[in-house]
Amino acid sequence: MRYLDRLQPLALLLVRIVLGVIMVAHGYHKVFGGLGQFAHMVGNMGVPAWLGYVAAFTELVGGLLILAGFFTRPAAFALCIELVVAIWKVHWRNGLIGSGDRPGFEFPLAVAALAFALIFFGAGPISIDHVLRGGGGGTKRS
Repeated sequence: MRYLDRLQPLALLLVRIVLGVIMVAHGYHKVFGGLGQFAHMVGNMGVPAWLGYVAAFTELVGGLLILAGFFTRPAAFALCIELVVAIWKVHWRNGLIGSGDRPGFEFPLAVAALAFALIFFGAGPISIDHVLRGGGGGTKRS
């Protein structure tokens, strides 16, 4: 079991990389691939259109912060909220798996679970957050 405990920093780094890359890709697509259209689509879902801009930049900037391990918990919290709203407003009615061109909520749920884990476990020792808290001077082994 101690061997697995020593792998925890790498596991948290892997979670951050996977979540960060996914969110940066989705945010980049929204911000640079038609931000106005995305905001308009969000407005058609019964929420203010300006929340489309907030969601797009939350994904892009939040993903970058998580990749860097900087302000990881607040970024993960913001992404978790954004993903839960996406599940509620977009995917829930399609069911867990969805059908055809109507995606279910399994993917945003899995991504939200990654964000949720980072809220509780933080970025880990391979992060800017750890260095700013005074870590980074080597790994203590017991």
